Parts: sequence; C-alpha cells; structure tokens
Amino acid sequence: MTDEITQPFKQAHREIYLLTAAEENTGVYSNRYAAHILRQHQFHALAAQRGWHNKLRLMVDDVYTPATRELTQWGLRAEFWIEGIGDDYGTDTLDSGAYLRLVTDQVRFYPAEAPENLAHAYGRGYEQWLHNGADPVQPLSLDQVPPLVFSEIMRDVDLFVGVASVGKGELSGTAQTRRDLLRRLVPRLAIADRCMLEGRFLHVRGDIRTYKIHLGSGNILMTPNDQYLCIVPKQASETGAGEVFLPFEGDRVLAVILSKAMLLAKDTEITDPTITRQIQR
Repeated sequence: MTDEITQPFKQAHREIYLLTAAEENTGVYSNRYAAHILRQHQFHALAAQRGWHNKLRLMVDDVYTPATRELTQWGLRAEFWIEGIGDDYGTDTLDSGAYLRLVTDQVRFYPAEAPENLAHAYGRGYEQWLHNGADPVQPLSLDQVPPLVFSEIMRDVDLFVGVASVGKGELSGTAQTRRDLLRRLVPRLAIADRCMLEGRFLHVRGDIRTYKIHLGSGNILMTPNDQYLCIVPKQASETGAGEVFLPFEGDRVLAVILSKAMLLAKDTEITDPTITRQIQR
C-alpha cells in the first residue's frame, strides 16, 4: 500500500479458509455457511460472476440442482445447497414465481462425473439422480479436498453470504479483511475526521445525520433508530471513490463503502431527491 501498487487480483490480502474442527467432525460436508437467508437474485448474479452454475428457484412443480462450480483441473465439482424459502405466492415470490429469498445449507465436493443431486422446488432435501440402477457416489471427505480448492470455494460462499444475506450479522472473513484495510485507508481520506470504525460498521458523521455503513453488505443505517437508507451505488469515478488508492481490484463492496462515506460526510450537499427525502428528519 505504501508504494500504491495495485494488484491485478487480490493476492497479498487474500483470505485463506482452513478446515475447522466442526468440518473435521461432519467429515463430508461443511455447515459453516448454513442457515443464512439470501436475496435470491443478488446471489444468482454473484454466483454467475464467480463462475458458478445456478438456476433461479421458482415456486413450481420442478426440481433443481444445487449451485455448482466445476473444478475441471482437479476433476471435482463443488456444490452449495440452497432452497427457496416461503410458501405465499406473490408475497414470497415475484409475479414470475421466482422466490425472493433462499435458505443456505451444506457445501460439498464430488468427483466431476458423480450423479447430480436434485431437490424439489418446495424443499425436502437433496438426493442423487441415479440412472439405470447406478450406485450413489459419496461426497469427498473434506480433508481429501486440495486445501487451495477448499479455501477458494469457501471464499466464494463467504462472499455470497456476506453480500446477499438479508441480515446484518457477524462479519465474514472477506469483510474482516475489508475492515483491516479500512483502518489503514480511512486516515488518508479528506473526511477522516468524520469517520470512525467500530465493530461491523464504518460510522460517518454528516451535518444532517450520522450513518452506519455495514462492512459486509455496504448497507446503511441512520441515526436515530437505525433507519435504513437506500442508495443505489454508482461507478467509483462518479462518486469520488476513484480518487482513493485501493490495493487490489475486485472488491466492489469496498469501493461502494468508500463512495457512500464520501457522499454522506457532506450530506448537506446531496441534491438527489431520492436520497434527500430519506435523510431529512
């Protein structure tokens, strides 16, 4: 960071995910990111960006495979088990029938040629789809998965949960790295005297309100009463975040957090009516 050399991809600050004691106990699957509620369409877009194959879940009489990533070089397939959540058509779905939210479950690894797992749109769990009397293929024991493969897959799933989660819970590994970087970046900002990092949030003091930007999702809460503030992110060059050196490409949430902080620190200068209507007391 001292020499302001931008990495072509995240290397020096890249998160590493090691096998935990709980995963050693479960053996063939990880529950590290189970039981989270995700916004389906945001997850779907992120998964595509990261090279995963996924199909939007609809409230219909159909079956779906998990979100999968083919790991051709290692002859493996990673699976992230997800299911649509809710049973009220039109409330828990869009008009198209697509679920608004998903619930997360296990992460597993299979040989690339293993039969697919399938689950009904209404849930009830996954089962392998076997043809012509074929025998089921067991998932790999997690301690047999190459550490690099395991770490990178868990990094992807951490990203999905950290960004697309409905809640604002504890910070993921990626978000913790983001917090460590912000500790070094914020003092360099022109608005440094208006910013404070505390726990899961970057606090920004404006003249109208004080704002809490979540370090995992980039979502904003306003004082008093933690009222939600909706701001649609623009490109960094449009918001001023492009003026701040970032040590690597690819962490859009970090750029969004910085751009929102710069905007909100000067909240009396905001002219966008979709924002001013929300921040006025």
